[in-house]
Amino acid sequence: MQWRFQSDQPIYLQIIDQMKAAIICGIYPPGSRLPSIRDLSMEAGVNPNTLQRALSVLENEQLIITQRTSGKMITDDACRITGLRQSYSESILATCISKLEAMGFTQTEIAHNFNMYINKRKEH
Repeated sequence: MQWRFQSDQPIYLQIIDQMKAAIICGIYPPGSRLPSIRDLSMEAGVNPNTLQRALSVLENEQLIITQRTSGKMITDDACRITGLRQSYSESILATCISKLEAMGFTQTEIAHNFNMYINKRKEH
């Protein structure tokens, strides 16, 4: 997995976002075993404590489960992952729509442009 960090946000929050994106994209499929904290922290180039902090948040959100004998795993709860996909989609759309509304586009225009864009992509 390619890790990219910005200086404007705490690294552990960026790890959380990137791990969620990796789950959504299937880099870490449902039920798959994660590399060890040491291996993941070396791969990401971060302190193991920072990575553990991020994984703890993901575990509290029940996206990661810890099995005593197998280590950390991605949840195999399809509803939870579907919910994650939906919330990410809504977040991205909310940002886009807010920017367009700030520029003076109406909701009707936004919906029309969105549909036009989707249809144009289907053609290519």
